[in-house]
Amino acid sequence: MTTFARDRYRAVIVGAGIVGLFTAYRLARAGAGPILVVDRGFLSSGGSGRNGGGVRQQWETRATVRLARESVRDYRQFGREFGVNIWFRQGGYLFLAESPAELARLGTLRDLLREEGLNVRLLGPDGVAALVPGIAPEAAVGGSYLDSDGTLYPFPAVWGLYEAVRSLGVEVALGVDAIGPTVRDAAVVGVATSAGSVATDALVNAAGGWSGDFSRRAGLDVPNVATRHEILATEPMKPFLDPMVVRARDGLYFSQTMRGELVGGLTVPHAPGTARGVPSSARFLTTMARALVELVPRLRGLGVLRAWSGYYDDTPDGFPVIGTDPRLPGFVHANGFGGHGFMLAPAASRRVAAAVLGEPIDLDPAESSPGRFVVGAARRPTERLQLG
Repeated sequence: MTTFARDRYRAVIVGAGIVGLFTAYRLARAGAGPILVVDRGFLSSGGSGRNGGGVRQQWETRATVRLARESVRDYRQFGREFGVNIWFRQGGYLFLAESPAELARLGTLRDLLREEGLNVRLLGPDGVAALVPGIAPEAAVGGSYLDSDGTLYPFPAVWGLYEAVRSLGVEVALGVDAIGPTVRDAAVVGVATSAGSVATDALVNAAGGWSGDFSRRAGLDVPNVATRHEILATEPMKPFLDPMVVRARDGLYFSQTMRGELVGGLTVPHAPGTARGVPSSARFLTTMARALVELVPRLRGLGVLRAWSGYYDDTPDGFPVIGTDPRLPGFVHANGFGGHGFMLAPAASRRVAAAVLGEPIDLDPAESSPGRFVVGAARRPTERLQLG
């Protein structure tokens, strides 16, 4: 049984993944301690240890583009700031278009990104073939490519943050389940956990795929849906691929690591929710194998080393949920990132920390606030590029 060092904390963060640890780091650097982070599993047991490591700035809305662009800047400096090499390779992201209509959509995306200062290029079939040697003829009519997107290794990023926050005095309790908030006078005053209860001024829900479950434990009606997605890694082969490749039709994405393995996944429908755990399925393996060989025939016969799955934390409009819930003061959301918490965590955590400290957030409430889902809220924009 874990015994907490204190009976009261300035902030308690539920979830020791990339978003939760980055938020703890921001708060500790701001001198806002003491801070407690609790997680029901081990380090990297959630989505932060189950993703493909992609970091991209190609999104369809300015709000997400700006968060992603800021996060890329932070990841470029991660090694200097934390003393840990996360092997951030900016080999680019290539979105494939299989039809003229899809290429036109990517053209609209290019225009937005260029307005935001990102030099994305719209490619024809020859340009795509140059980036993906061996791609099947007629597999794509073109694509969208941004060379400053890239991939990193998630595990050293999580470990580097874990060591950094502990060096700043943050208490991290692993294997501790957050049961729910303690509420008095319609506001959060503490949290009950499997290791006991503590008092707090702010309770941050950064539980990833389990965040909807935890919000509902707090009595909040939230639209977050946990959806299981699967991923695999192949045996290594001679390096031939620099960018992450993404196909819209089936959500196929894959990249090649520095050791030569291909890492990627695609969408295979599963029942929503966390009750069934995170196993792998034979259906995914066969569907993914066929999709890869269809796209790049040279991959036929490549062996799969392992496969796994994890949760996306999806919202109806594709935007994350960041900020204090208007229905429960003291309850701060840091969730709803879909499968892209790692991409957006450095920038998003700054806004979460600001919410904890009672400071203004430079995000449009219609695209970030928990209040946007309250009955009667105004019509909202949507972020549809939830791929890869």
